Amino acid sequence: MKAISTIGLLILSNTFMTIAWYGHLKFHEWKGFAKLGLFAVIALSWGLAFFEYCFQVPANRIGFKENGGPFTIWQLKIIQEAISLIVFSGFTIIVFRNESLRMNHLIGFGFLILAVYFIFKK
Repeated sequence: MKAISTIGLLILSNTFMTIAWYGHLKFHEWKGFAKLGLFAVIALSWGLAFFEYCFQVPANRIGFKENGGPFTIWQLKIIQEAISLIVFSGFTIIVFRNESLRMNHLIGFGFLILAVYFIFKK
């Protein structure tokens, strides 16, 4: 159950992170946001990133082996990176429809999956 909770919280965390980091790139298309200055965009993104931390910190505390969780610190990091890539890919496909997912991206993702394998290998 701690593994599922950890992964679920990491998915939520990465969703907020991706929106905070890349969502503002579409502000020019949204009425009311198009004229925001850089400082306002930074403040808005920072506000969204707050929620990232509200999920990230508990995920790591619940999932960390020394706190009774199932994962080492290395495993937590590689899980987070893999989830980040998946969330980012979905976000990009949905929000940035002019960006295409190409074979070189898939090959790179394959290497990251291999990284997950090697990090979890005993």
